Amino acid sequence: MPAMKTWHRILVGALLLATLAVAWNWNISASVPPDSLQGVIARVLDFTLFKISTLAVTPIFLLKAVVFVFLLSLSSHLTRKVMQERILRRTAFDEGLKYALSASAGYMVFFVGAMVGVQSLGINLSSLAFLGGAIGLGVGIGLQSIVNNFVSGLILLADRSIKVGDRIEIENLNGDVVQIGARSTWVRTNDNVVIIVPNSEFTTQRVTNWTANDRCVRLMVEVGASYSSDPERVRALLLQVADGHPDILKDPAPDVIFKALGDSSLDFQLRVWTINQVRTPQILQSDLYFAIFKVFNEQGIEIPFPQRDLHIRSFSQAVPLVPDVVPLSHPAEPRG
Repeated sequence: MPAMKTWHRILVGALLLATLAVAWNWNISASVPPDSLQGVIARVLDFTLFKISTLAVTPIFLLKAVVFVFLLSLSSHLTRKVMQERILRRTAFDEGLKYALSASAGYMVFFVGAMVGVQSLGINLSSLAFLGGAIGLGVGIGLQSIVNNFVSGLILLADRSIKVGDRIEIENLNGDVVQIGARSTWVRTNDNVVIIVPNSEFTTQRVTNWTANDRCVRLMVEVGASYSSDPERVRALLLQVADGHPDILKDPAPDVIFKALGDSSLDFQLRVWTINQVRTPQILQSDLYFAIFKVFNEQGIEIPFPQRDLHIRSFSQAVPLVPDVVPLSHPAEPRG
């Protein structure tokens, strides 16, 4: 309800601005005495501030331009909202495709409306042709980063390598994509913190998309057992632990890899598949470690720690076999 009230206020304000602009434009064009208040206001509003080629920029022109841009932005936002919540919601498309289509529709409405509106405001596009060189120079010098991020955002929406709802990892950032904007992408971490990442980083750096194909991912748990353990028994216990966890899939089934004969242990790797804990893989790994430690203790399987043999080849001084220190446990004899 508060959101609806906010949009109602925005619409009412936009209508009031449009009505005011039309009224002012009518007063300017009407025949009024030059010495009257309306005549003074008309001359002020119709005063030429500067010219762009043959285009005269006046206060009433700026007012109409502001109202038009506001209404155009509002129309673009409402188009995206209607497309995503009314039209695309009834389709079987995934959330990433719905977001991409609604965003593209909003951009199209804005650009097409801008071209039509510029003509309707009486701006001759040929009179702005000379600004192309200046704008291009500005883009090359100061707006290169902004344009790069905007184009990268369009690429992300087009090729859908990253979609809203995907679980991604880039550098040290791991989270869910919640929004792909014109300049940046919002990534929400497990701490419910939103990190705003420029779009260009997703097109120029290596990105790991955990859910590009589907939300089924594989996790691995490293386990060591002593050399006195039976590898087949260890394998059976690890699979038993995996089968007992509710968030581990039965298909694909868990498996155990005998990795190596380590320095101090037999090294195993338990590999499991999950859908429910894609966002929290460390919690699933922690649950498995708790269960493995409990089962190994119950079954008498030792989890060894590193052991080293120390060989002394030479020593510069003689090492006494019996220390000269009197043990503290022996009380001192009383002196006569």
